[in-house]
Amino acid sequence: MIPQPDYLNYAAKMRHLVLSGVDMEVEARFLDMISGRGARILDVGCGIGTAVAALRGRGHAAYGIDPTPAVLDVAVELYEPSWFRPLGAVEIAPSQLVRQGLPGSYDVVLMSGNVPAFLSEAELEEVIGHVAELLDPGGTLVIGTTSAIRGGPGDQDQAAASAGLKLVQRYADWHLGPFDAGSPWSVAVFSAPGTPDPPQGPDGIFILRR
Repeated sequence: MIPQPDYLNYAAKMRHLVLSGVDMEVEARFLDMISGRGARILDVGCGIGTAVAALRGRGHAAYGIDPTPAVLDVAVELYEPSWFRPLGAVEIAPSQLVRQGLPGSYDVVLMSGNVPAFLSEAELEEVIGHVAELLDPGGTLVIGTTSAIRGGPGDQDQAAASAGLKLVQRYADWHLGPFDAGSPWSVAVFSAPGTPDPPQGPDGIFILRR
């Protein structure tokens, strides 16, 4: 059984860290690196919104959803309220997001902070199935979670395969550390079928020709 966190204390702690200037942007740096410029990004279980705000600061159209008022209240206090919606992971069907005034498709979907651990096996399959509907061709799902817990790598891989998403890479942390059977944390990158749109603008690749 997954213990229920004390959301009020958690929200207060995270708010204090942000206001103290602590760097809370590691997930955003990871997503910015693997995303095209100006990507549409949905953060499922966004908490107090630090990843959404950091991605917005990097030019992405990022949005966050979270079902917990205590943490979402901090997000709308610290950042632009229109970026956030009070929705849970099981509510991310494209039609539901559109009804909430959010885009119905995305280049990247993020689930971090052990979101899968609070879902049953059936709910995890349902949620990742909805993610597959949300992703544009060649789109990316990134899941960061504790390894040895419900919703960990094995459960994710099974649900993703059922939804037609392919595991591209798994890391041990947001800094691209190599993952192995003993890694306590997992950052998994899944890809939807199809080919994404080519990047717009300079991408740092300069091919020398004769």
